Amino acid sequence: MKVMVVGSGAREHAIVWSLSSSPGVDAILTVPGNAGTASLGTNLPGYPEDSEGLARIAEDESVGLTVVGPEAPLAGGIVDLFRERGLPIFGPTKVAARIESSKGFAKELMRRHGVPCPEFRVFDAYDQARDFLSKHDGPVVVKADGLAAGKGVLMCDGREEALRALDTCMKDRAFGEAGDTVLVEECLEGWEVSVFAFSDGESVSPLVAACDYKRLLDGDAGPNTGGMGSYSPAEAWTPQLEDIVGREIISPVVKAMKAEGTPYQGVLYAGLMVTDEGPKVLEFNCRLGDPETQVILPLLEADLSDVLLSSVSGGVENLKMQWRDGACVGVVMASGGYPHKYVNGLPITGLEDLDSDVEIFHASTRLADNDPTRVLTDGGRVLTMVGRGDTLALARERVYDNIHRVRFQDAQYRKDIALLRRAVPS
Repeated sequence: MKVMVVGSGAREHAIVWSLSSSPGVDAILTVPGNAGTASLGTNLPGYPEDSEGLARIAEDESVGLTVVGPEAPLAGGIVDLFRERGLPIFGPTKVAARIESSKGFAKELMRRHGVPCPEFRVFDAYDQARDFLSKHDGPVVVKADGLAAGKGVLMCDGREEALRALDTCMKDRAFGEAGDTVLVEECLEGWEVSVFAFSDGESVSPLVAACDYKRLLDGDAGPNTGGMGSYSPAEAWTPQLEDIVGREIISPVVKAMKAEGTPYQGVLYAGLMVTDEGPKVLEFNCRLGDPETQVILPLLEADLSDVLLSSVSGGVENLKMQWRDGACVGVVMASGGYPHKYVNGLPITGLEDLDSDVEIFHASTRLADNDPTRVLTDGGRVLTMVGRGDTLALARERVYDNIHRVRFQDAQYRKDIALLRRAVPS
């Protein structure tokens, strides 16, 4: 089978890396890919949002399965187009992808079906939202309703911060159309965890959990980013908690979407807050997470192509989702200035000087035009380095023992990934 992976980040490199060891995969195309995916298959020019162009590639190349990494093509309806043309593709349809593309849709779905989540209000009029927040004191969360590259969630300690966050979304339009509608949610206390399950529209696979870090700087300081690191498994993720999340959150949502005529096929990503009252859903995503994918897939013992095909064709309930013992810790290396202004085209060295229990997944990289052996930076989050070990502490030690070997000008990374714990039970 020939597989096409859509996207260009470290998540997509990790998917390609995992698929490259599958006996059933003969060749891998990545559109557009990066310097890392180029070493494992063939990069083709194209844009993830160009569904028509991607469908032509799939037809011309006789692709047996397309795997979509980022959320924007899914929200734009790439799965619908591929299905119309009889092209196998992994991911939810446009209406099912609303579980990520509209936070309001997701929260209303949960409210209708009794899935635990924070109290919330949805506003599409600025004056109404301002009036509500002006009368509300205490911490709240203001969220852009639509897709905002993981940056549309604003934590507010009180009324003034909440009003500024509202202006950021609806007046300054910092997140474009995504902020034309906003959610105001209660601020939950507890510990956060990202949970992933594969679904064929009826059944769901066993769950896997990871923890990630959104803030740029150590100690969870600085601006929000697309993610600066992650680890798996979450140390407080127990069989009992997995059972609760499966019974009360994941399975009910999959059943609800089928009952409402929008069956969900693909991977369902739940961002949870585990409170004293139990787990509650902060948000759903309609794809694998980044940087969580980079620490989950190295622990997957099952054949990823089998997992993906079971979601497309059915049979998830029969999946044997074996996971390797041990842990992974991933640290993102970012360009100086990220998440604001940064310079591209800087040479990266030391990529081959890593220990055997360390993987490096490329995100924003490219090969030099005049020298295909030279790798250059090409964006904000440049690389994710992942250490593996029998324990979380050992995995963390290995990634930080290696990270200084990879160099590019003004590189920045957090030094407290998996040290500042995300999953700390009360």
